[in-house]
Amino acid sequence: MSAHQDKVWAAPTSTALLVLADGTVIEGFGLGATGKAVGEVCFNTAMTGYEEILTDPSYAGQIITFTFPHIGNVGTNEEDIETVNMAASAGVRGMIIHAAITDPSNHRATRHLDQWLKARNIVGLSGIDTRALTALIREKGMPNAVIAHAPDGKFDLAALKREAAEWPGINGMDLVPGVTTAQRYDWTETTWTLGEGYGQLTAPKHKVVAIDYGVKRNILRLLAAAGCDVTVVPATASAEDILALKPDGVFLSNGPGDPAETGKYAVPVIRQLLDKKVPTFGICLGHQMMALAVGAKTMKMHQGHHGANHPVMDYTTNKVEIVSMNHGFAVDTGTLPAHAKETHRSLFDGSNCGIALTDRPAFSVQHHPEAAPGPQDSHYLFKRFVDLIEKNKAA
Repeated sequence: MSAHQDKVWAAPTSTALLVLADGTVIEGFGLGATGKAVGEVCFNTAMTGYEEILTDPSYAGQIITFTFPHIGNVGTNEEDIETVNMAASAGVRGMIIHAAITDPSNHRATRHLDQWLKARNIVGLSGIDTRALTALIREKGMPNAVIAHAPDGKFDLAALKREAAEWPGINGMDLVPGVTTAQRYDWTETTWTLGEGYGQLTAPKHKVVAIDYGVKRNILRLLAAAGCDVTVVPATASAEDILALKPDGVFLSNGPGDPAETGKYAVPVIRQLLDKKVPTFGICLGHQMMALAVGAKTMKMHQGHHGANHPVMDYTTNKVEIVSMNHGFAVDTGTLPAHAKETHRSLFDGSNCGIALTDRPAFSVQHHPEAAPGPQDSHYLFKRFVDLIEKNKAA
């Protein structure tokens, strides 16, 4: 192969590549935005809700492989977007699917998924064996990779391999600054009803401050639907600023990246709030950082949990729930202190999925009780938070 050929690689039909850090090259067909993006490749097993998944800020820094083969068949709309901070990235670095996107067939669709991806600058790749890629991830873990789309099929393969190999990865990376809000705002929108759209909070009962590490809209909607007057603050808000709002409760949101890195500035704030015994509820990254705040440790997972069909045991009710999950880090159960009781556990791999503090009014879960997408088995957790607030007020 000549020097020229070594620099510029072209396939007769392929217009997109996934180049793994170990040098593996997977060819496919490009869709969405042109260009390239580097990230960690994970797989998501959900069969519905791809728009919510693609706009979940917790996916910042990742390239999603959908295991369900037919993605895009219901199009996209403006109601199912989950990111609040529209100035931030959609969350994902790229999307990988098996089948080509068909024309949308749904009365709610306003745009073809390919057009939507272009508008949000998300690079897509189709036409590959996503089952084989999923098996690779399950065997070797989530690889770093570059996803590239060039309509002419010409790629600087050596440069792509170098970029994939040199990207440091999410472990040790704080991704929250790219998805958190820049300023404080109030939230009053409640849940969606067919034919009516989203509702509005009319009779708030409790003041809740939500710390935004990459919060999803449906979390805020369910807080509002539970009667909470929600004020959202940036991830860097101080405990003094939060307490000045006189909250009845504090919510710690989901978000991307390594919790230990975000925790360098978030954990001291959480500790102060816990010491003030303000009722506190955390989800996903918020759960991990609550655990860090009480002295536990977090760890990087082999393949993570990404899907809407994960069984979780709730030891407070002795019931099994099917839940939505999206995380690549987990709380190390063996490091939990005596006053942090494990309340939930994954029935897939036994990893921790929830804690409750015995000496303070605080609890958190690893999974996503707001779903969007996914089952609604865990919606009761928002009522549990409100009950905790009311109990604290009564005391």
